[in-house]
Amino acid sequence: MKKIQRLLMATLLFSGTSICAQQMPDAKMKPFIDKLMKQMTLQEKLGQLNLPGSGDIVTGQAGNTDIAAKIRSGKVGGLFNIKGVEKIREVQRLAVEQSRLKIPLIFGMDVIHGYRTVFPIPLGLSATWDLKAIERSAQIAAQEASADGISWTFSPMVDIARDPRWGRMAEGAGEDAFLGGQVAKAMVQGYQGKSLKANNTIMSCVKHFALYGAPDGGRDYNTTDMSRYRMYNEYFPPYKAAVDAGVGSVMASFNDVDGIPATANKWLMTDVLRKQWGFGGFVVTDYTGIPEMVEHGIGDTATANVLALAAGIDMDMVGEGFVNTIAPSLKAGRVTVAQIDAACRRILEAKYKLGLFEDPYRYCDVSRPAKEIYTASNRKEARTIATQSFVLLKNEGNVLPLKRGGKIALVGPLADNRENMPGTWSVAADFSTAVSVLDGLKAVAGTATQIVYARGSNLDYDAKFEERAGMFGKDLRRDNRPTEQIIAEAVAAVKEADVVVAAVGESAEMSGECSSLTNIEIPQAQKDLLKALKATGKPVVVLLFAGRSMAISEEAKEYPAILNVWFPGSEAGYAIADVLFGDANPSGKLSTTWPQNVGQVPLFYNYKNTGRPLPKGQWFQKFKTNYLDVTNEPQYPFGFGLSYTNFSYGPLNLNNTTLKGNQTLTASVAVTNTGNVTGQEVVQLYIRDLVGSTTRPVKELKGFEKIELKAGETKTVSFAITPELLKFYNYNLKYDWEPGDFEIMVGTNSQTVESKRVKWLK
Repeated sequence: MKKIQRLLMATLLFSGTSICAQQMPDAKMKPFIDKLMKQMTLQEKLGQLNLPGSGDIVTGQAGNTDIAAKIRSGKVGGLFNIKGVEKIREVQRLAVEQSRLKIPLIFGMDVIHGYRTVFPIPLGLSATWDLKAIERSAQIAAQEASADGISWTFSPMVDIARDPRWGRMAEGAGEDAFLGGQVAKAMVQGYQGKSLKANNTIMSCVKHFALYGAPDGGRDYNTTDMSRYRMYNEYFPPYKAAVDAGVGSVMASFNDVDGIPATANKWLMTDVLRKQWGFGGFVVTDYTGIPEMVEHGIGDTATANVLALAAGIDMDMVGEGFVNTIAPSLKAGRVTVAQIDAACRRILEAKYKLGLFEDPYRYCDVSRPAKEIYTASNRKEARTIATQSFVLLKNEGNVLPLKRGGKIALVGPLADNRENMPGTWSVAADFSTAVSVLDGLKAVAGTATQIVYARGSNLDYDAKFEERAGMFGKDLRRDNRPTEQIIAEAVAAVKEADVVVAAVGESAEMSGECSSLTNIEIPQAQKDLLKALKATGKPVVVLLFAGRSMAISEEAKEYPAILNVWFPGSEAGYAIADVLFGDANPSGKLSTTWPQNVGQVPLFYNYKNTGRPLPKGQWFQKFKTNYLDVTNEPQYPFGFGLSYTNFSYGPLNLNNTTLKGNQTLTASVAVTNTGNVTGQEVVQLYIRDLVGSTTRPVKELKGFEKIELKAGETKTVSFAITPELLKFYNYNLKYDWEPGDFEIMVGTNSQTVESKRVKWLK
């Protein structure tokens, strides 16, 4: 440590400025960066903007790689997806001991829903509707990642997703701007904590700015086209919530916005992000985002880099175009020194805020991993949070919870597959230690309960599809026996069982990046297995794995119980068993709308009325907005989720029905647990602006509270409603509220609500 401090003092500080082990006040940041930048050459400034991949770095050989040479020459600002505290320490040493200015590197990683201890996929986390739990998951992820040398995460992803064909729905918080904003804030606070200079916090990077979750056709990386009215009201709020929460960095999206790729979109990166929202951190591209703009058709590589820098991009991930092409463009007058300096300053400021200039090795304590990563306490919290994410979609005849003491048949291609349990984007997970459903059931069921297992089917009949759906080490171990033989084996196992648990649905990599689908149903091979199981006459519990809204109308009709478990993380099998046996009561609620079939998508609860709405309760009426073949209704609405107990809602009470100005309206409702076990309920508040200068949604989520009630217990939930909750962006993109009539709705999901009208005057 003393050696590094001496090096920094000798090289970076001049005119009496000093470095000490204590945190420097923020007031010192600007003069510190000013003096440092005066010493930097053009190439060293551009080097700070360069974020190459970790490449061929191996512990013990870091000094001999191509990346190492670039680090020594000041051509690298950071690295990403390099894992391991010893390796990171070795690479950091190259920067702070062997480069001219000793500027430390920043190390980033895709810490998306946990590090070694993996939590449910983000879509599952959002289904908890528990902001404290979500924040805690990010806090644990930050502690583990920082213990392994990581100081920066490319999370949270806050893209609003209304089309489940898009695989990256799995990485976000669903379809709603309000809920998405609350989750974004919780995640940023969890990662960054109260101080970025604490060595157990990491800098957050909100992504993908902007509109990445609305690609044409649901196909990843595809064009996005929408009005600015929709952008501001329905898609921008979660990004802004992250900025308001103090997120340290932002990642540009791949798609174009208003015909200009986001990575070159100055209106987006400068006018909106910096000028309108006041963002002061740095902006990084997505993987090869700058060179990919050549394929968009905006010019050659040099031009793409010029446009990105001018737009407000600060760091180039993998493309290495800034470090290689900007100097000639500067000489040609295509960019300015001021643009380069602004980008460089933002990167240096981020490193300063992380405390890396004080101690480049603050994240490199080799004693931390054994004490802080994948600990028993972290796994316990992951198990508990996972149980809260599960959504009970159906429980006819109270098939669930299962009774101990009998015989349970566990079947399905995902029943004994630990590799798929952590879900997509679990890059730091050790799949060998993840808990399968089979192992979890055996551990939790007790010795009096017999568990029999049979595979029953492959994931899909198409071996090539299954190969694509089992990437990144998430092997599905295909069974090449005849289909009839595999199913017959399962049917034989079921015959003596009291109940069947069928672990079916998607594999982990059927959702996530570049995992778009045109068919969002359970694969046919598994449908055929379910039919064979039903034919035995045994009650079948569908244990559904999903990374998106799925179309399961057939299963919803045919099987008595459906428990959606998403991809629960490291402790998957234990958490699933806890809920199946009733040791934990499912309390998850959907954060997306589930369609009857793919033809309904995009489908979301906060739609707008047409001039010809279909009357409530009707299926079809000529010359109204409807389908010939199915109703307009979803299979499961936004906010839906059952429990092992029942909740009854008393009448909705309002303290006033006529308000003026900044008065506060209080909406309250008494909720009673009318069942026999303790349970949690998410009470939801929706508001409709009945008359507006622009058309307004039929309802919008504006508040929620998750409460726990013992059997027979009643609690009153109150919501304080102010004009702030009534605001929206009007046609001229002015953010304000308009006086008039409003409908206040409170209930258990977006469809099942009680409503009352109020008049609100200015």
